[in-house]
Amino acid sequence: MRYFVTRFLEEADEFIAKLDTKSANKMFYNIDLAEQTNDPKLFKKLQGEIWEFRSKYMGSHNRLLAFWDKTEPTETLVLATHGFIKKDQKVQQKEIDKAERIRQEYFNRKKKK
Repeated sequence: MRYFVTRFLEEADEFIAKLDTKSANKMFYNIDLAEQTNDPKLFKKLQGEIWEFRSKYMGSHNRLLAFWDKTEPTETLVLATHGFIKKDQKVQQKEIDKAERIRQEYFNRKKKK
């Protein structure tokens, strides 16, 4: 059973493409596991409507920020907005703000369709 399906927006795809193969594979593995278990160690709420996928490989803390789209009757989507390598204990507010801006643009475009 899957709790949700993850889709990658352009910047999230670009971030993963820049990771080395093993780091990218670990990120995909953790996302797949999060979809099946909804484990807060892998996927947790940060602030407001913004969540983060968490992955650590060889000491590198990779993060993908995301948001939920529950408007489809057939499946629940989580859209990954963008990624970064976390260097501090806390996710910087500018990263959360960027994810929120992308979320708002996504839903504005969706309304126009």
